[in-house]
Amino acid sequence: MLRQWVGRARSGKAISNTASNVRRHAFALGHHSGLHRHLHTGRRPIGGAVQERDHSDVTLTRTPILSDAQRRTIYALSTPPGKGGIGVVRVSGPEAIRVYRAVTRSVRSSAAHSKRKEETPTPWVAEYREIIDPGTGEKLDDGVVLFFNGPKSFTTEDTVELQVHSGRAVLTAILTALSKLPFCRPAEPGEFTRRAFEGGRMDLTQVEGLRDLIDAETEAQRKIAVNGVGGAQKAKFESLRAKILDCLMYVEGFIDFGEDVGELGQEDMLENARTRAQEIIDTINSHLKDNRRGEILRSGINLAIFGPPNAGKSSLFNFLAERDVAITSPIPGTTRDVLTLTLDIGGLPVVLNDTAGLRTLTDNAIEKIGMERAGGVVDGSDVSICVLSLEEVISVVPSPDQRAGRIMFTLPADILAHLKPHTIFLFNKADLTREVTDLSRESLEHEVNNALMRALPVPAQQKGPNGACMWIVSLRTGEGTVEFLDGLACLLRERVAYSESMSSEDAPLITQARHRDYLESAVKFLEEFQEFPLSQIDIAAESLRYAARAIGSVSGIDVSTEDVLGAIFSSFCVGK
Repeated sequence: MLRQWVGRARSGKAISNTASNVRRHAFALGHHSGLHRHLHTGRRPIGGAVQERDHSDVTLTRTPILSDAQRRTIYALSTPPGKGGIGVVRVSGPEAIRVYRAVTRSVRSSAAHSKRKEETPTPWVAEYREIIDPGTGEKLDDGVVLFFNGPKSFTTEDTVELQVHSGRAVLTAILTALSKLPFCRPAEPGEFTRRAFEGGRMDLTQVEGLRDLIDAETEAQRKIAVNGVGGAQKAKFESLRAKILDCLMYVEGFIDFGEDVGELGQEDMLENARTRAQEIIDTINSHLKDNRRGEILRSGINLAIFGPPNAGKSSLFNFLAERDVAITSPIPGTTRDVLTLTLDIGGLPVVLNDTAGLRTLTDNAIEKIGMERAGGVVDGSDVSICVLSLEEVISVVPSPDQRAGRIMFTLPADILAHLKPHTIFLFNKADLTREVTDLSRESLEHEVNNALMRALPVPAQQKGPNGACMWIVSLRTGEGTVEFLDGLACLLRERVAYSESMSSEDAPLITQARHRDYLESAVKFLEEFQEFPLSQIDIAAESLRYAARAIGSVSGIDVSTEDVLGAIFSSFCVGK
């Protein structure tokens, strides 16, 4: 075998054997020590003598490159990039201690010493150390270094955190230094959190809660997210799944030992199982009939502003935004497209939409497209505000029996199709109508409210104790705007049943669309179980298993598709 290998080398043909194959051949001939040394020094044996070669085979001498699957240790910047007081670089994986030794050294160590004692970090103790380049030993920065010993870490793995100065050049140098370590690789988005999930540190509801907590911009979003991260949401889903499994255990016991019970007793046992299933169905349905409360609190209340041209829609948009976002002009049709802005109103997230004015008499093709879009936004909104110019919708009819004339009210025909029972009415330009009506503010509001209730079409009738939900303001002078803003915040809280003292028990269970999908599937399987007769009890038990699996998929117990996990974790930032 060795003679054949030497012959191929003499003929100048390319050596096709890999290093491992050659070593195996050498072992078989008992010449491993000599041949292995010659292969790595560019020498080859010829008839018992060793001669120099002018070239060596790169395949036999090259250091193997590890794949991403083999490089289990990951690193990333966990704080926002840019200038700041502190930047945190996180490292997690089986080689975290090697990273600690390669890129950090004690401030008492001399930079001239190329050989440093291999130090073992003390877990959960902050150390002040120098951050260095692993190749040259050059000092890059100094900072606080923390080592978390797995499984008592966020990822359940050994973890090192480098808390350094957050300057762009400093962070770039440190990340570049880490990239020189062959056993490390940059983390994928959400990979640290995914390892925490895979290590059993969190379930999927807690993962989603953590993501929402990072993204939270309002107090309501923070409370919902904390409820998820803390495990309260997880406990509720586990309770539902446990009840289904109890019902399944009861049915399986009936399958195994039902023949020992009389026919009448079997019917009673099956009816008992159906009763338990119905209780679970009622519990799940109570959560499904929450008007998407959790999703709205998490993603924001979709609020649309609509009305006829020049009523003050864009002025209201700018007032709520507290800056000039939309262009305002006395020219009808100024706003053509939908303007969207996310706001915090009373601690609630609100997605505010300004739309084009609705009117029939226009020949402008672009304005017509804008009105079509406006109608779609209004119809799909959670709450809508109809802005009307007070001077254009009311008129005073003289009355000989009363000191002040009677107010007549007319709603523009173009807005009638978009009115709903939850529509809020804002009557603008109150400063231009006060002298015409000769009424006090309270009297004017009372008269307008009564007139509006009479004018509303049947599908848009409002049954509140105080009549229609409306305010009279002047966006130009600011009259009535404080009362409107306070009232709007209270109204939005009522619509989503939110209070600042909301406890974990009062918090909504469903905060994601996938939660609703799995719960609806569980209800279908439970209802299917109830329809099976006694003779098919074994098939009915499968429906209970599917129902339990659907609930388990919410928390990740029975998640088997990579697409679901990928969609959740890819929405995280890289350092989390």
